[in-house]
Amino acid sequence: MSMQGSTTATAPPSVRLSPLSVTAERLRRLVPSGKPDIIAGVAAGFDGLAVTADVTTRLRLCHFLAQAAHETDRFRTLEEYGGAAYFARYDGRRDLGNLRPGDGARYRGRGIFQLTGRANYRRFGALVGVDLEGFPERAKEPAISLAVALAYWRERGCNGPADADNVAGVTKLVNGGRNGLAERTRLLAAAKTIWR
Repeated sequence: MSMQGSTTATAPPSVRLSPLSVTAERLRRLVPSGKPDIIAGVAAGFDGLAVTADVTTRLRLCHFLAQAAHETDRFRTLEEYGGAAYFARYDGRRDLGNLRPGDGARYRGRGIFQLTGRANYRRFGALVGVDLEGFPERAKEPAISLAVALAYWRERGCNGPADADNVAGVTKLVNGGRNGLAERTRLLAAAKTIWR
């Protein structure tokens, strides 16, 4: 056998991930029970979009992901649980911009941070360049959901309490209170062991 004209195959150079890169493998370590399509969708665009909200430090990243994991039931859903009777509680809520019958169900919580209410769908849809008011189902597409969550994070000023490592402060800005604080704290501790 002649070796003339043959080339030696070389392995492609290994890609070094940043310690802060968000990959599907790292998200699975954080939440092993997460749905593969949600995890892959979030990981696919995370590093590029994170800079839009200045989620560029370890603490900011860990706090964001802990909140995201909690709000999505550990990346198992991008839509609020509940039926028609449950969503009816949002009908007529002027603070959410729900002025028409059925707005409660139509603009129920969707996405990483459970975007809720016609006014929020309009506002955050405009911020990310997607007509979420006209097409509310799109808010649960992983890439759009991530863009909305990062816009929400930026607008609510979540980096300040994240920098102070204040999980209760971040939780209040994301969820309005202390709902699920113990679980969010556990997820934050786990995130800190993954992103170093």
